[in-house]
Amino acid sequence: MKASTYAPTENLVDLLLDAICVVDTRGRFVFVSAACQRIFGYRADEMIGKAMIEMVHPEDRGKTLQAAAEVMAGVNKPHFENRYLRKDGSTVHILWSARWSEDDQVRIAVAHDISERKRSEALQTALYDISEAAHSAKNLLGLFQQVHQVIGELLPTLNFSVALYDEQSDELSYPYPAEQPPIPVTHAHVNAATLSAQVVRSGKTLLLCDDSQTQMTTTHSWLGVPLHSHRGVIGALVMQSSASARYGERDQELLQFVSTQVATAIERQQMLSRLQFMAQYDQLTQLPNRELLRDRLHTALARARREQSQVALLFLDLDKFKQVNDSLGHAAGDLLLQGVAQRIQLCLREADTVARFAGDEFVVLLEDFHSADHASAVAEKIRHCLNQPFDLDGQSQTIYPSIGIALYPQHAQDEQQLLQHADNAMYRAKQKGGNRAHSALEPE
Repeated sequence: MKASTYAPTENLVDLLLDAICVVDTRGRFVFVSAACQRIFGYRADEMIGKAMIEMVHPEDRGKTLQAAAEVMAGVNKPHFENRYLRKDGSTVHILWSARWSEDDQVRIAVAHDISERKRSEALQTALYDISEAAHSAKNLLGLFQQVHQVIGELLPTLNFSVALYDEQSDELSYPYPAEQPPIPVTHAHVNAATLSAQVVRSGKTLLLCDDSQTQMTTTHSWLGVPLHSHRGVIGALVMQSSASARYGERDQELLQFVSTQVATAIERQQMLSRLQFMAQYDQLTQLPNRELLRDRLHTALARARREQSQVALLFLDLDKFKQVNDSLGHAAGDLLLQGVAQRIQLCLREADTVARFAGDEFVVLLEDFHSADHASAVAEKIRHCLNQPFDLDGQSQTIYPSIGIALYPQHAQDEQQLLQHADNAMYRAKQKGGNRAHSALEPE
């Protein structure tokens, strides 16, 4: 069919805000109204002869072809929705009303741009989902995974990264999708690390095109937005577009709006993490505290009962620690406790636990061992390590530990008994002069 057939009505049609499109049996445009340029970004002469399906968003082509076949079979489609790619690579949401003209053998359709409605609906859904994620996520990683999913439904996303800024250390970390150090790159190439640094440093949104690609249809764009809070910039969200679409100013505005909610969610999760850490860890040594030790001991004994394995507790007290506080001051005593904590950790495996029990008392929990002498060997290793002098702000100080050892199931059957036997054994070691290990129920 020739476009001239529709010429008499063209002036009236061009006054409409909605676009009129006529497509032949081959799926090519034979007529488009002037509104098409506003909606799709193409001039009329650029669309005539062009295959309709080439302009459809790749993810919607299957359902669009199915709907076109139904229209050609005589089924009217008054409320069909799909997405098109504009000339500039951005996405537009279209509500179609289409019917088949049997006489002219063409599909006649009216295209109504519903992008603003879709944008508003998607944004409200995204804000709600991010708010829900802030309350349901168990940690920052879980939060970032949910935020990634939410934003991925708003914008075409090939890569999504989160950078967090620590003002005290003046350093960036890259917790999502994985910790990655910044990689030096040339000006012609962009990556998430370098873009994050620029965004955090400037506090402004950056929209960049990766010009390393030669074809417009395969060019990726990058979008980075700062995460603002009442404390200033706390990080950045960085995204790379898929090859089929490029980010524009509207995408930038959308991500900026969402980023405010994301920043609030991150701060809430960080606050919860700090509170949880304070409840479970000793603030001076950063070791698990007494309550967390009891939880881990309870779990370890339950596992040992199931697997018929052993558990060991080492109860450690520093001999004459009070003299250090009295002679060098409490600041030096704190430094010594921190040094002791670090040295004990160096003597243990990753699966083992050392906790600050109280004052200058530490408890070591050992699991997954087979040798009956394992606990004694670890105790001796710790004793030897602690016997090396500590440097306390220029003051050399040597400290000696008394260590009590209790084993499950040999010495006790539950947590309280095991702790009590290890504590008693530690006092016997101290009574024997200190700087030694003593096993529970060991002959005097």
